[in-house]
Amino acid sequence: MKTKRNAIFIYLFTILAFLLATCIGSQLISPAEIGRILCAHFFPTEQATNLSEIHAAIFMKVRLPRTLMAFLVGACLSVSGTMMQSILQNPLASSYTLGVSSGASLGAALIILALSSFSLPGIFLPITAFVFGLLTVFLAIFFTNQLDQRMENQTIILVGMVLSLFVNAILTMITSLFSNHLQRFMFWSMGSFASTTWEQMRLILPFILVAFLLACCFTKEMDIMTFGEVQAKSVGVPIKRVKLLLITLSALLTGVCVAFCGTIGFIDLIAPHMVRKLFGPSHKYVIPFSALLGGGFMMLADLISRTILSPRQLPVGAVTALIGAPFFAYIYFHKEKGGRTSC
Repeated sequence: MKTKRNAIFIYLFTILAFLLATCIGSQLISPAEIGRILCAHFFPTEQATNLSEIHAAIFMKVRLPRTLMAFLVGACLSVSGTMMQSILQNPLASSYTLGVSSGASLGAALIILALSSFSLPGIFLPITAFVFGLLTVFLAIFFTNQLDQRMENQTIILVGMVLSLFVNAILTMITSLFSNHLQRFMFWSMGSFASTTWEQMRLILPFILVAFLLACCFTKEMDIMTFGEVQAKSVGVPIKRVKLLLITLSALLTGVCVAFCGTIGFIDLIAPHMVRKLFGPSHKYVIPFSALLGGGFMMLADLISRTILSPRQLPVGAVTALIGAPFFAYIYFHKEKGGRTSC
C-alpha cells in the first residue's frame, strides 16, 4: 500500500512539473490551450484557426522540446547515478567520478576552438563531446584492469578521480591559453537547454531507450551486488563482466546528456537517494522511479533557470547545484547523525 502511494506521488509530481514547465514563461499558456494546440497539431481541424499562432509556435518549437529534453536528461542522469552507486557501493558515486564530464568538456573545448578557425557543422560539438567522454571512461577501465584484475571498487574510483584531475588540468591549460575563443564553452560547461531542437531529440532518443532497457534487464544483478562482491560471486554473478557493462551503460547515458546539454550535477545523486528512501533498495523500483523523479526535478530546475531572472537565463547546472548541494548535504549528514545515534 505504501509503495502504491509513493508511486502515485511521483507520477503526480512529474506531471505537475511538466505542466508548470510548459505553461510558465515569457508567455503564459494554459493547460487547456496546450491541449488544443496538441490536438490541432496531431489532428488538424477547422478549430485550429482559433488558436494563437504565437502560443502554438512557442509551445511546439521552443517550450515542448526544451521541457522534454530536460526530462530525458534528468531521467538519464538519475538512472546513470543509480547504476554507478550500485556498482561501486558508494552513495556519492556517479559517472562523473570516472571522468565523463571532464572528457566531454575537453572534447567540447577542442571542437569549439576548431569551429572558431574552420567552418564545421554544429553537430560536431555534441558528437566530439560524447566520444571524448566515453573514451575517458574506457581509459579509466583500462588502467583499472591493468592495476587490479579483480576490478575492485576502490581501484575504479581512485583511477577515475586521478584521470579526471589529469583531464581537468589539460582543460584548464587550454582555457587559459585560448580564453578569448571559449566564451561559448564556459556557458555550455554549466549546462543549458536553451538551444534544444527536435533534431537533437531524435538523435539522442535511440541511445537513451536502448541503455534504459538494458539497465532494466540487470536489476536483479544490481540488487545482489549491493550486498557485496563476495556475496554476488557466491550466487554466480559474473562480477567483472556485469561491472564493465553497467559502467559502459552509465557512461553512455551521462555522455549523451553532457554532450548536448553540458555538465549538470547533483540530480544523479539526489533522485536515486530519495527513491531508495521511498521504495527501498530493490532496483526494479529504483531504476524507473529515479528516472521519473530526476526528470521532474530537471524540468523544475530548467523552469527556474529561465524565469527567475527573465529575460536573462541562468545555467541550469548552477540551479541544480544551488538546490541540490544543501539538500543532499542535509539528507546525507542527517542519515549519518541518525546512524551514530542508533549505535
